[in-house]
Amino acid sequence: MTAAADVGRRGLRSLGPVVFFLALVEITSGILQGYYTPILTDIARNLDIADGDVNWFEAAQLMLSALAVPVLAKLGDIYGHKRILLVSTVLTAAASWGVAFAPDFWTFLAAWSLQGFYVVWLPLEIALIFSRSAALPGRAALTRKAAGLLVGALQFGVIAGALAAGVLVELFAGRLELTLMVPAAAVTLCIAAVHFGVPETRAQERAGGVLDTGGFLLLAVGLLLLTSGLSFLRINGPGTWWVWAVLLAGAAAFVPFVRWELGRPDPLVDFRMLQEKTMWPVQLTAGLFGISVLGAQAPMSTFARTDSQVHGYGLGLDAGSVSVIIGSYVLSVLIGALLFPVVSRFTTPRLTLSGAAALVGTGYLLFLPFHDSLAQTLTNMVVAGLGSGALVAALPSAAAAAAPLNRTGMATGLTNTTKTIGGSFASAVFGIALMSAATDALAGGAGLQTAAPLSGYLTVWAVCSATGFLAAGLLLLVPRLAFADVPLPAAGTGTTGP
Repeated sequence: MTAAADVGRRGLRSLGPVVFFLALVEITSGILQGYYTPILTDIARNLDIADGDVNWFEAAQLMLSALAVPVLAKLGDIYGHKRILLVSTVLTAAASWGVAFAPDFWTFLAAWSLQGFYVVWLPLEIALIFSRSAALPGRAALTRKAAGLLVGALQFGVIAGALAAGVLVELFAGRLELTLMVPAAAVTLCIAAVHFGVPETRAQERAGGVLDTGGFLLLAVGLLLLTSGLSFLRINGPGTWWVWAVLLAGAAAFVPFVRWELGRPDPLVDFRMLQEKTMWPVQLTAGLFGISVLGAQAPMSTFARTDSQVHGYGLGLDAGSVSVIIGSYVLSVLIGALLFPVVSRFTTPRLTLSGAAALVGTGYLLFLPFHDSLAQTLTNMVVAGLGSGALVAALPSAAAAAAPLNRTGMATGLTNTTKTIGGSFASAVFGIALMSAATDALAGGAGLQTAAPLSGYLTVWAVCSATGFLAAGLLLLVPRLAFADVPLPAAGTGTTGP
């Protein structure tokens, strides 16, 4: 064992208790992300709504999380990351109980939206770990290892949640509220885990000050208009003129927001920090990554269910067989997250990040010629999953390493915000691509066709591949030793290191 590896292991052991309790939180986060998916049809029947109305759940939660994450991350920098992690956990628990006992669609939609506060957990956890490792050697490397373990716990929770929901919905047949109480109970237990097991950020690394309420209001207007416009674009289609007006208004709202933030001594979003060569490629990569990790999963599921005997493409799988693809992808994400810090030791974090993005691009590129069998699909998803796992773990830790000490929460939170915006954009564009392809087929005399033709799926895979390779190139623009444990000037000083 090398001296550096021995120091790293001793450092990770010293962080062991806090990583353990944060891993419990991430397992719960995974449960929230995996538990509801297999029972969405049961939820729709219980609320007496059409399956298509379930899309509003995702759209509403994405809107709230895109707004809440930068605000809560900034509050973590001001008042302490543990304190805001605890507050967001309490809010998520309350919303989860609301989901379990909501009597109608609108109450359920409100509770489901508020449940989106869990999205800020991982950024706050990375900021906490970065703070707790301040006195330890190899701070950035320790943060990467801890992030890999947390993402591994997250993926374990996704698998456990999905499996548990499938069993419990049958066990509690006719009593859906009992099934929905399980994730609510898990989040409630997390309150104790955070309160008793997680130490607070060191006082000298807190930003202090007050929340930029003017910036918050401007950001709220811009994000709500933008994410609403993208949701309406997916639902109403590109032929609706007022949808484009909403999107244009959302984009225009960011102009006064940026101007306001540049004039503030303690901004909600530090755009001067974002201009640094160690920071902007990371944040842009997060947005590009959101296109594939959040936008491509639903098209993959519908492609796998499409009957090749009828349409000439697709895998013709039943719901149980589709879970094999999902499970393989989730496991590869877990492996990618755990391998990232190991590979970084032999290269550099920058090269490993770039390689991970290239793996995502390669995985989706393979879909263009190879999509005719389950074996081909599994291979492609595993390749993309390995890169995705590394990026999920690496992007928040890279942002923390590149940020000033009193901006770590802001930097890590922004990776989730830009990823969410990228996912919203992809969800709208991919929906239009698949819908347009189906419309073209009908116009050509194909007859009634509920499945989008292959050209729509090829568009989805091509876009995911292109954004993966674009992110890989952008990450090569950062300084060679960025995110590594070498003396680098803090972001915002006007210098960017070697």
